[in-house]
Amino acid sequence: MGRLTRDPEVRYSQSNMAIARYTLAVDRRGRRNQDGGDQQQTADFINIVAFDRSAEFAQKYFHKGMRVLVSGRIQTGSYTNKDGQRVYTTDIIVDDQEFADSKNANNGGGSSYGGGYQPTSRPAPSSAIGDGFMNIPDGVEDEGLPFN
Repeated sequence: MGRLTRDPEVRYSQSNMAIARYTLAVDRRGRRNQDGGDQQQTADFINIVAFDRSAEFAQKYFHKGMRVLVSGRIQTGSYTNKDGQRVYTTDIIVDDQEFADSKNANNGGGSSYGGGYQPTSRPAPSSAIGDGFMNIPDGVEDEGLPFN
């Protein structure tokens, strides 16, 4: 969870798939000072990459300064820059992303996340049946499930 350092930048692949890139500033608590003072808070800047519908969602609803929650997988890579130096990269590839603040929490309560968008709610954990699995609501397509 962190705040966007800038608006997402979206490009399209040759196959016309949207690819969004943005950076989250994620607070990190530092070590205690040797004199026993308060902890110093710093931030890590995490590069995020979203594809297809997730990229289009980020472009439409995410803006600089918003606090968002992202889950995904870490992907590392490297390339040689124009100076011939090897550059190593670490990105989070988005599986899921969502707003971390209420609609009115950003910028003193007067902002909007895109014309009344209302995120869908997830089923409560109490909807799990006795064997620990959740019931799948009616209308959910089998194609979206990760198993057959």
